[in-house]
Amino acid sequence: MDFEDRDFEHSPLSGRFTRDGITVEVEIYRAAGTQDPWRLEVADQNGGCTRWHEWFAAEQEAFEAFVAVVEVDGIGSFASRGPELRH
Repeated sequence: MDFEDRDFEHSPLSGRFTRDGITVEVEIYRAAGTQDPWRLEVADQNGGCTRWHEWFAAEQEAFEAFVAVVEVDGIGSFASRGPELRH
């Protein structure tokens, strides 16, 4: 069975994260009923998705990897570029 065809359990650390007016959805998950490593994905408000190739032994490690990118590169690094707005 492929990983994508399984049921998943989501970490309580998953959820919406907003900074500087940009909201993303953080998904930390693994195959349900297992002790498999955790996966990390971030979906932006425009439907784009960033998935880490790395798997994490603990859900906290996954969340810390997300926060580290936000601290270094900013939350905007996850946002898909939409049409430019001019005021």
